[in-house]
Amino acid sequence: MTRICVFCGAGRGRLPVYRQAAAEIGQELVRRGIGLVYGGGDHGLMGAVSGAVRSGGGEVVGVIPRGLLGVELSSEEGLAEVHAGLRVVSSMHERKALMEDLADAFCVLPGGLGTLEELVEVLSWAQLGLHQKPIGLLDVEGYYQPLLRVFDHAVGEGFLAPEHRQLLLVDTEPARLLDRLTRARPPALRRVLGPEER
Repeated sequence: MTRICVFCGAGRGRLPVYRQAAAEIGQELVRRGIGLVYGGGDHGLMGAVSGAVRSGGGEVVGVIPRGLLGVELSSEEGLAEVHAGLRVVSSMHERKALMEDLADAFCVLPGGLGTLEELVEVLSWAQLGLHQKPIGLLDVEGYYQPLLRVFDHAVGEGFLAPEHRQLLLVDTEPARLLDRLTRARPPALRRVLGPEER
């Protein structure tokens, strides 16, 4: 595994443990020699995970739409120095497609609507057979328990197949989740669409 894409919030969250978990993920990536692909910002959890990887000398590839340069980054000054691995794209769609293409797996930390959208999209792409990359969710302080109950409810109501629910690996410990992601084997799912139909 060369790189893992981390989806997480541009906000700090209410509890310090969210930033701590993001920093731990970054430190674990460095320890394992795995590069980081992420949304390119330097605020909140995005800043915590990327800062930890940079501090440890690991590879950081940020992908950000041009319109968010002044929003998710503190300033554009010194962009080449501070964000040497930054790739600026034209749209959110291009951002997500490039992040998916650059990574071998996905790790989701707490975040808001953007993070939720990214999580559901990569799960949907996996369900459709557009990729076979493992997807992990770090459930810090039970943050994702309500969402996981929604997924389980969708299974119970016949809208989500049990095998598709199992696409999401959930853990509460950063190191253990990364262990599971690196050991994961793609499930044998029927391919619904080809990559060109994405």
